[in-house]
Amino acid sequence: MARADYISIKDVSKLFGSVAAVDQVSLDIRQGEFFSLLGPSGCGKTTLLRMLAGFEQPTRGAIDLDGEPLIDKPAHLRPTNMVFQSYAIFPHLNVRANIAYGLRKQRLPRKDLRQRVEEALDLVKLTGLGDRQATQLSGGQKQRVALARALIKRPKVLLLDEPLSALDKKLREEMQIELRLLQQSVGITFVFVTHDQEEALTMSDRIAVMSLGKVLQVASPGELYERPNCITVAGFICQMNFLPARVTQANGNAVSLDVKAFGAAQASGAAGLASGNEVTVALRPEKLKLGSAAGAMPNRMEATVEAVAYLGDRCHVHLRHPALDKPLLVTAPTDSTLRQGSRVPVGWAADAPVLLTA
Repeated sequence: MARADYISIKDVSKLFGSVAAVDQVSLDIRQGEFFSLLGPSGCGKTTLLRMLAGFEQPTRGAIDLDGEPLIDKPAHLRPTNMVFQSYAIFPHLNVRANIAYGLRKQRLPRKDLRQRVEEALDLVKLTGLGDRQATQLSGGQKQRVALARALIKRPKVLLLDEPLSALDKKLREEMQIELRLLQQSVGITFVFVTHDQEEALTMSDRIAVMSLGKVLQVASPGELYERPNCITVAGFICQMNFLPARVTQANGNAVSLDVKAFGAAQASGAAGLASGNEVTVALRPEKLKLGSAAGAMPNRMEATVEAVAYLGDRCHVHLRHPALDKPLLVTAPTDSTLRQGSRVPVGWAADAPVLLTA
């Protein structure tokens, strides 16, 4: 049976001088899940990954894997393997030799070694390319070689440090799907570091959002997107509009609000609020409706179109209102009638926003 605390990180901190790169982090990673550490540069996600790998030691705290302490184990004795951002492919070796490199110290019989290499080539869709030189590989092929080399040792956990960041957008998106399918096929726990929100949402079972060395929220992609627990998480996970507001009346999960620019408004799903509370109304761009669609919304106003960005089957509309410091961003179906400077109704349903107090 898969363990919910397969990797247990308890009160882990890492200090570099007086700077806390990782600050009292506690979280559990489940056996066989694709778990992502997400956050901006300098948030501590790579440092935490390196502590799992054994390349850094915590200043304090404990890390266990499958019930065994990792802190005192050197990196080469841990049941983990790591895929680096730079791939770390040996340029003087061919594909087969690169993949086999990690197994050679185990002194496997030549026949077994070759069989394991061929299985790894098949796994990452490089069948027939074993004799190709590393210098002849594309970026995507180098990524596959790095994955095969890490997986051939059959680790309990695969650690991945922004492994797709060097690829172009189209190839990166293709590799996201391939990597997710690969993880599901091998059943190994993946711990994946990225600063790319869409990448984390696409690939992960759960995501830990980090900022300034701390974990702010751990949740599924859907929960993070729909129900962020603070303004920092809401603003980091894709695009979000923030509107200052004050609660004028609270009745269970239903609240009446005074929202900047919109005035009197209604919202639902907001337990624990009281009259007079200051809140932030967080609205995803697709939750806002324009034109005739806004007419049926209980919360609406008129705003001026500042810009329209054409995105094929949809567009991003930037709306300006004199009461707001920043334009509202609306994702809407492509509409050729939208013109810069025109006035349009904009509205949102009571269940559209998240009400945040922090």
